[in-house]
Parts: sequence; C-alpha cells; structure tokens
Amino acid sequence: MQTGGPVSTLQKVQVPDIGDFQDVEVIDILVSPGDKVSIEDSLITLESDKAAMDIPAPMAGIIKEILVEVGSLVSEGAVIVILETEADADVDVDVPPAAVVPSAEKATVETPEPAVSSEPAKSPYAAPSSAEHPGHPHPSEALKAGQLDFHAGPAVRKLAREQRVDLNKVVGSGRRGRITADDVEAFVKQSIAKKKDQKEGLLMPPAPAVDFGKFGEIEVQPMKRIQKISARNLHRNWITIPHVTHFDDADITDLEAFRKKHNEAAQEKTDRLTLMPFLFKAIISALKKFPVLNASLDPAGENLILKKYFHIGMAVDTENGLLVPVIRHVDQKSLQELAADMRELTLKSRTGGIKREDMQGGCFTISNLGGIGGTGFTPIVNAPEVAILGVPRAAIRPIYQNDQFVPRLILPLSLSYDHRVIDGALAARILAHICELLTDIRKML
Repeated sequence: MQTGGPVSTLQKVQVPDIGDFQDVEVIDILVSPGDKVSIEDSLITLESDKAAMDIPAPMAGIIKEILVEVGSLVSEGAVIVILETEADADVDVDVPPAAVVPSAEKATVETPEPAVSSEPAKSPYAAPSSAEHPGHPHPSEALKAGQLDFHAGPAVRKLAREQRVDLNKVVGSGRRGRITADDVEAFVKQSIAKKKDQKEGLLMPPAPAVDFGKFGEIEVQPMKRIQKISARNLHRNWITIPHVTHFDDADITDLEAFRKKHNEAAQEKTDRLTLMPFLFKAIISALKKFPVLNASLDPAGENLILKKYFHIGMAVDTENGLLVPVIRHVDQKSLQELAADMRELTLKSRTGGIKREDMQGGCFTISNLGGIGGTGFTPIVNAPEVAILGVPRAAIRPIYQNDQFVPRLILPLSLSYDHRVIDGALAARILAHICELLTDIRKML
C-alpha cells in the first residue's frame, strides 16, 4: 500500500502470448524514447511466416527505453520497452516488485519467478483477448489464423470496426504497408461504388469455391506477403483501368553492335551496358515529347496531373514476388549511371534491402522479360501511372531491304496504356517514336 501523491514507476512491457511461435522478427518500431502512449497504442510490429501483428501498450505512460531493434527475434515474455507510468498513491498498487521500480532508478529489472497457483495467472502485460475486444483478436489466435496480415494502429482498427471494414482487404499506403485512416475511408468509398455497380450488373459473379481435394492429392501453399500485396494491386488496376495494348517492332541491330563494341572496350565489368539503359533513354524522350504519357488521373477522374520530373520503375523478379524499384531523375543521368542504379536496385530487391520509398514516385514502368524469353505480352498498367512498356526477347528476322532480305535483330515491344488518358492514335505515335530512337541511336544520344 502506497500513500501520498502520484508515484512514477518503471515497468517492463513484454511480448504477450503469441502461441507456439518462437523467434518472431521485429519488422517495425512504432515509438521512440520520450513518446507518450495510451493503453493499446501500438509499440512494435512483429511478423511471422503467416501474419503480422502489432504489440500494444498494456498501460498508459512514457517510453523510457526501447530494448529491441528492427530485425530482432523475440518470443513470448521478451522485454521490448521500459514504460514510465504514474500510479495514484491513495490506492493500492498491486504489481510485481521486479516490474515496478522508483522513477529515480535505472530500468535494469529482472523478471520475478512466477507464483504457483491452481489456476494460470493472467499476465499484466498480456494483450486483450478477443472476448474483451472483439475487434482485436488475441495475438496467438491472430498469428495461427493469419488474421492480422496488416499493420494498423488502434485508432485505425477502431475506425475499421465502426465502418465494418475487414482490414485484411485494405492495401496500406503508409510506411511498410501500414494502413492509415485515409486507406480505410478510401476502401469504404470503393466498396460503396462496387455495390452500386453490382446493382447495375457491372460486376462479375464471384468465383465458385471448389473442393479440389476430392479429385486427388493437393497441397495448400500460402502466398507470400509481397505476392498478396501485388495481387491486390494488380487486380485493382486490371478492373479499374480500361487497358489497351499496342505492339510494334524496333530494329536494334545497330544499337546491339554499338553496345557490344562498348562492352569490349570497357575497362571494368561494371562499365558494361545492357539494353535497359538505352530503353530508359528512349522512354525519357517519349515522356518529354508526349507529356500526357507522364501524367496521372486525379482520384475523381476529372483532371490530369502532369509531372515535371522523370522517374522510371523497372519490374524485378525476386523469390518473394514482383517488386518495382524506381530510378529517379533518369533524364539527368548517363547510360553508365543508369546501369549502376539498375544493378544496385536489383541487388537490393533480391536481397531484401529494398525500402518502401525506393518503390514510390514512378512516372512510367518497364517490364523486361527478354532474359527469360517470349515473343510478346500485355503488361498491366502500374497505377497511378498511365502506361507500361513490355519488352520480350529480341530475335533475328529476315527483313526486306534494298530488293533483298537481310538478317536484322528485331525487338518486339508492347505498350499497355490507360485508354481514359491515351487514345489509340497517340499510343501508336508514342511507340513508333520509341522504336525510331532504338533503331537509330544517333537520335537518342
């Protein structure tokens, strides 16, 4: 029993019951020392192979010390932060002595041995159960069921409960895919629009649920996080953008001769060039000549936002799924600088070092499958961009020139575009301009 005025105490906040999961990775730290937090404010974000979840503050207070960092592996009972709280001294303060120390002391606290009881004691640091808070499933239940495959703070979750929104279906626009209040509101507006379209008969009926197991042996393989995010974005872009794809061929015989000659003379291996820097240069010329190609529709679909900067994304195939890092200010860089940027971003994408900001701000995207094969494909526009260039493999073809057939290296190209912004004639001119530059690199360089 303590008497007098409010008493400052330091308390350890531990990882609550997360089921059978061990060594779960910390992927985000949402607070800093000195931050004031309320009950259930998110402190850190954990991610297992099945789901992601936030660890909430079990009480209000001020963050004194953070004991983990991004990349740390934690299990149930691990201390993650030291929290300074105020307890009213006129009331009983019944807390474990090792978890509460005077405010003047350092937060070097040891975990007390648990008392033996006929019933399992409820940890003072345990997250609320699903029965206590229907909108917040218990961490162990969430991780097992994969129900918390999103990052969202308590305020956003409260808004989602009020709006009856399933946060698993919302694509977050915040840092590390975190869901914001704006994302929830946008989802609600989109849902209302879908219901209206459904009444008007514009939506396809849902796909039937099939029990494939009755036909033979099956294996259920969960999609990776990046794959699920990509799938949502691609599906949204496909159903909301009226796609058209225009095809043309570029004769890159002279370009390839120039590139090989350059690479043979290169002093360092890093000075060698692939086809991609040349494609970037041709795209920049097209973006400048046809400003509508470097535009985006506003959310209302009533205005075009013309960009005065030139950032280009490139699709990178990784083990975890498709990523689109963005190279910035392409118009200000040489072929060698572009090649160096591409190597760096490709390596970061495939080794897990890519950041969210590295994939934002693109004006146009190139999807190059030439290293794999194919004679053509129709890429999906990467909204809010209005066009994307598909690049399959080049091949030698007999081309009729000067009364005879001659072998030429031909690169087929496909330009998918948003027909609300770009019409067919303009798309043909854009791709013809790109092909012209690739055919005669003197005009490009």
